[in-house]
Amino acid sequence: MGAPKLRVARPTDKLEEVARFYHEGLGLAELGRFEDHDGFDGVMFGEKHAPYHFEFTRTPGHVAGAAPSLDSLLVFYLPDAREWKDAVLRMKRSGYEPVASFNPYWDRHGLTFEDPDGYRVVLQNADWT
Repeated sequence: MGAPKLRVARPTDKLEEVARFYHEGLGLAELGRFEDHDGFDGVMFGEKHAPYHFEFTRTPGHVAGAAPSLDSLLVFYLPDAREWKDAVLRMKRSGYEPVASFNPYWDRHGLTFEDPDGYRVVLQNADWT
């Protein structure tokens, strides 16, 4: 049996702003988009052949709100120094600046960026072990 595939799904009140962050800032591909699917609009991002993707949705009349804490994280491990620097530069060129991590561990070998909903993404220059 192969490894399971993972979808991380969450609502947002700022669909287009969040889409820009994950597409332009993080460089993830837009894998799909839908409008008024049972009352929901949404967009999915990831890498075409990766076993994961992220889905962001909105629906009229529902307030999604912001991240519940400063430690709500997605962590991308980028062990290659050049790949990591390129990812950080892409975020900065897209207008996103690093923020101090709530947990200082993530500042030792990485940088943290906050999406428009306050959820944080760490670009970690390390192997995932």
